[in-house]
Amino acid sequence: MEQIEQGEGRLYIAGDGKNLAEITYRLEEATGNWIVDHTYVSEELRGQGTAEKLVREVVEKAREAGVKIIPVCPYAVKQFERHKEYSDVLSGDGSAS
Repeated sequence: MEQIEQGEGRLYIAGDGKNLAEITYRLEEATGNWIVDHTYVSEELRGQGTAEKLVREVVEKAREAGVKIIPVCPYAVKQFERHKEYSDVLSGDGSAS
């Protein structure tokens, strides 16, 4: 699998000069939380667990940064519901329950 790169407000996988997959997040200024608002995986990487790996990576980055996540992207919400081990970075304002 291709390497996950970090950009401004996103983690992504690029290849052949294009984005193959990404997860985006933005800072909620009032709380310092990250709002995960979008996940995308290209046709060529679908079915390989790529989106799940991106969610796992953003969770790890949040742990390193000491911030909480508010998942609003439907895929991220489902991943937080499935992976209770992510609860340490789930904001109390988060919609995943």
